[in-house]
Amino acid sequence: MSGKELSIVPKKGNGGQAPSAQQTDEASVSHGPTQDQIRLRAYQIYLERGVRPGQELDDWLRAERELQKVALFTRGWNRLEQRRERGSEDGK
Repeated sequence: MSGKELSIVPKKGNGGQAPSAQQTDEASVSHGPTQDQIRLRAYQIYLERGVRPGQELDDWLRAERELQKVALFTRGWNRLEQRRERGSEDGK
């Protein structure tokens, strides 16, 4: 592997599993996906493409876009839930 290629293999330690609740909380606080979440999604995309090398950057960028969309949706949804809860507390 040359120095310019990206590695999209998930980091050891999480075993390729879904992000923990702590990682999810960290992502919601920063309002964006973590590097580990992007890495895992890029690896999943790589597997979906049939484990063919050569498109690592495209996989990474696609994963980043997908996860940013999810984060934006989740943030908007949470805002709606908070408004609804405040409205029910006020007796509306």
